[in-house]
Amino acid sequence: MAVLDLVLYPDDALRISCRPVEAITDEVRKLVEDMVETMYDAPGVGLAAPQVGSDLRITVIDCSVPEDPANLWVLINPTILERSGSIIWEEGCLSIPGVYMEVRRAERVVVKAMNLKGETYEIEADGLEAVCLQHEIDHLNGVLFLDHLSRLKHRMALKTYKRTLPAWIEERAEKLKKKGQEPAPPRSEP
Repeated sequence: MAVLDLVLYPDDALRISCRPVEAITDEVRKLVEDMVETMYDAPGVGLAAPQVGSDLRITVIDCSVPEDPANLWVLINPTILERSGSIIWEEGCLSIPGVYMEVRRAERVVVKAMNLKGETYEIEADGLEAVCLQHEIDHLNGVLFLDHLSRLKHRMALKTYKRTLPAWIEERAEKLKKKGQEPAPPRSEP
């Protein structure tokens, strides 16, 4: 397993509409394994493939960390089938470190996806899990949580990002060096 480099805003990779996974291959399994390692290392509760430079419709989510790491969801080709209610939740993003803003989302969702065995399953979620599912599936469609903000809040978020990004890059580089990995320079900066 490896900790992958995170793609940072405003890199174009974060704006692509990802392509479906056609088959569960060793490469897909390795990508998922590395995504899980990267998500836990960050630490985060979700990570989508474009955030590590892949254009596949894959996301990993674990909203229980650190309480119960057995609640990891691997979602391949996820689709939201149902949305209901409304909730406002403070969101952050591993590709926009240091920024946390309130976003309105559906309070409850039903999502259909495939697991690493190629089996289709459904998840019914509310609260944080519903927010996380919507956030990560948005990534697969080239949508960022910033896109859900008013223009004023969007500008405020970008100011915060520009101010905090250099310290985050330095911290991340030190953390990876301690693990014996050489950090890559950021692919994109605001």
